[in-house]
Amino acid sequence: MLPKVISAVHLALWVSSYAITSAEDPHLTRALKLMSETPLIDGHNDLPWQLRKQFNNELNKVDLNTLSTTHTNIPKIKEGRLGAQFWSAYVPCDTQYKDAVRQTLEQIDVIHRMCQKYPETFMFATSSKDIMDAFSMNKTASLIGVEGGHSLDSSLGALRTMYQLGVRYLTLTHSCNTPWADNWLVDTGSEPSQHNGLSPFGKQLIMEMNRLGMLIDLAHVPVTVMNQVLDMSKAPVIFSHSSAYSICQHKRNVPDDVLKRVNETGGIVMVNFYNDYVTCSKTAKLSDVADHFDHIKKVAGAGIIGFGGDYDGVTRLPEGLEDVSKVPKLVAELLRRGWTDDEVKAALGDNLLRVLTEVERVGHSLSGTSPDDVPIPYEEVKNSCRTHYGYPNAGAVHSLSTLALLLALALQTLITLTAL
Repeated sequence: MLPKVISAVHLALWVSSYAITSAEDPHLTRALKLMSETPLIDGHNDLPWQLRKQFNNELNKVDLNTLSTTHTNIPKIKEGRLGAQFWSAYVPCDTQYKDAVRQTLEQIDVIHRMCQKYPETFMFATSSKDIMDAFSMNKTASLIGVEGGHSLDSSLGALRTMYQLGVRYLTLTHSCNTPWADNWLVDTGSEPSQHNGLSPFGKQLIMEMNRLGMLIDLAHVPVTVMNQVLDMSKAPVIFSHSSAYSICQHKRNVPDDVLKRVNETGGIVMVNFYNDYVTCSKTAKLSDVADHFDHIKKVAGAGIIGFGGDYDGVTRLPEGLEDVSKVPKLVAELLRRGWTDDEVKAALGDNLLRVLTEVERVGHSLSGTSPDDVPIPYEEVKNSCRTHYGYPNAGAVHSLSTLALLLALALQTLITLTAL
C-alpha cells in the first residue's frame, strides 16, 4: 500500500503546484503542461566533464541528489522537466596527439556509470524510440555526444567503436584544427585554415557517419565546413549548442544563410545559453535567449529550433536561466511571446526526434554498404606520439632515411680519412 500512498501524495503535490503556478503565471502552467506531453530534449550538457574536473570520475564520491557545485543535479533535472539529455563526452584539445581516445572512452564510461548508479532517474538511450520509452517511464533519456573530432585520433575505427558504445553525435571540431577539419577559430582569424574546411579524409568521415546513422554536429566549425557538410551529407545535421549570429555576432553562432540551409535540409539548431553567445557580453537575461529563438523562427521556421543549454560547460549564464531547473521559465517566455503549442512542442523535442529518426533511417538504408576502411594518409597524421604500424610505405621511408643517414656518415668518415 505504501507506494500507492506515496504516489497519491506526489499527485496531490503536483496538482497543488499547478494551482499555485496558475495563480502566479498562466504561461508557466501552460509550459509545464506541454512539457508533460512532449519531452524537453537538450542537445548539450557538460556534467560529465565536471565529474572529471571535480572528482576525477570517482562517482562513488559523488551524490547527484545533493551535488551543489554544478548547474546540473537530480533535483534540478526533475524541476526542469528534462526529458532527454545529450551528455557531452568532452576532453580538451591539448589531449590531441596524446591520450584523447583514452580520455574520451573514460568520459563515455562515466556517462554509462551515471545511468547505472541512478536508474530511477536516468535511462541510457541510443535511439528516438529509447527517448520516448524513457519519457513514458518519467526518466531522463541519456544519450552521448562526443565533443571534438580530436577525440578520434583521425581513426574511422575509433568512430565506429564509439558508436558501438552508444555515441550518437560527433561535434566535428572543438577549438582546434584536426588533421582533417578546420575549427571555428579559423573564422576569427586567430588560427590559420589548414584544410579549406574539410580534407578528403574529413569528407570520408562525413559519409561514414551517414552510414552509421550518427548525428553530425556542426557546433564549433567554421562556415566553410558548415556549407561543405550541408552540401554532401545524406542526412540532416544538428548544431547541438549554437545560437543566432545576427543577434550576437560571435563566430560560434550560425549565420542566417546557414539557418535557411538547415531548414532546407531538415536539420536543427539547438540554442546555446552562454552569455557570450547570447549577447556577446558577460551579462544576459532570459529574454535575450528568447530573442534567439524568435530570430531563428523568423528566418528559418520553428521546425529547426531546439534547446542546447551548454550547462556545466560555461562560466556565465543569463539571469533567469542559472541552472537546469530554470528551463520551464524560458518555455513560458516563448508562449508569452505568442508561440503556439505546436511550435513550442517542436522546439522542446519534436524537431530533434524528427532529425534523429531521419538520421537513423539513412543509416538503415546504407546498412548494406561496407564500412570505409581507407585510413587517413600517414603524412597527414605523422607525429612523435604516433607509430606507423599499418603504413608499410611509411616504415620503408623511415628505413630508407636511416640508410641514407648511415651512408652519408660513412662517406663523411671516408673523406676525412682520405684527407689525413
